[in-house]
Amino acid sequence: MKIAIPTEDKSIKSKINDSLGRAPYFLIYSTVTKESEFLDNRALVEQGGAGIRAAQVIADNGVRAVITNRCGENAEKLFRSSEVFVYKAKEGNAEENIAYFIEN
Repeated sequence: MKIAIPTEDKSIKSKINDSLGRAPYFLIYSTVTKESEFLDNRALVEQGGAGIRAAQVIADNGVRAVITNRCGENAEKLFRSSEVFVYKAKEGNAEENIAYFIEN
């Protein structure tokens, strides 16, 4: 399964960005291969609709779970229709949230 997390930096130890649509990067982590990659959030500079554009990119990359601090209503609707589950981030960095997700 692929997990996406909006991050501040291109590091698995990065702080999770407060907003899905305004995060500079998305960490994509595979629970199968244990590998991660980072996508630049091109929707970051959009005047409006950044969240739904970011959600579409995430869904198009085969992600099945998103861990985020905040997800807008339109992005959440897109995730539901794409069968992507949205989880509230816990305290800690991206790596710690991935570990928590896998354990629970």
